[in-house]
Amino acid sequence: MTAGPIGVFDSGVGGLTVLRALRERLPDADFVYLGDTARLPYGTKSPDTVRRYALQAAEALRSRQVQALVVACNTASGFALDALAARWPEIPVEGVVEPGAAAACRRSAHGDIAVIGTEATIRGGAYQDAIRRLRPDARVRVRACSVFVALAEEGWFDSPAAEAVARAYLADWFDGPEPPDTLVLGCTHFPVLAGLIRRIVGDELALVDSASTTAAVLAERLGPQVDGGGSVTFLATDGAERFATVGSRFLGTPLDPAAVEIVDL
Repeated sequence: MTAGPIGVFDSGVGGLTVLRALRERLPDADFVYLGDTARLPYGTKSPDTVRRYALQAAEALRSRQVQALVVACNTASGFALDALAARWPEIPVEGVVEPGAAAACRRSAHGDIAVIGTEATIRGGAYQDAIRRLRPDARVRVRACSVFVALAEEGWFDSPAAEAVARAYLADWFDGPEPPDTLVLGCTHFPVLAGLIRRIVGDELALVDSASTTAAVLAERLGPQVDGGGSVTFLATDGAERFATVGSRFLGTPLDPAAVEIVDL
């Protein structure tokens, strides 16, 4: 049971896919979501800068009495999770990397796991390290698919251009004689492209969505009973209009710019 809202933060709107999954798992919980839109993307920043930004975002959420913290950003999960957990040991702190890696290891029949993400996530190696800790014999293939972020934000889920990009990124893995048996969507933007990706990789592949796996892990940690009325408070550090426009695609419901509070970290 949690006595206050659950805090969720990301560098922008991609983490709203995690919030969406969390609300499905914990419909009675209250949430505060913070998108650090003034300083996105975190993926181009140094590890030290990402840690500093993550601590500032989490501090803003803690000032609103959140009783659990979800790092809905793969870059921040890779670089800042330990620092966040050390800073607030009294509350659950959950990232998106470990749940996704664990789910991939469970679902992979042969240990042949592919991970797609942003350049920073892939370069940082968090998924590779997490998978190999859990399954040392795994073959881990990785690829940065940064154009997927732009496609997701533009809402180009089913366009010919989107399919061409997806094939350019993935066809060599999945048209070859030894395709991976599991694919991890290692960016919170990517779940909205799952249908497009599924058309390229086929129906037999295990597709791991780090948003839904993170929601499942946090729900288990908090238990079945969570206080609240199902409310969501939206915070951003810049651009309420764009946050609402793009965020609506990720959250799956319309967002009113007037409901987005601009805060300064």
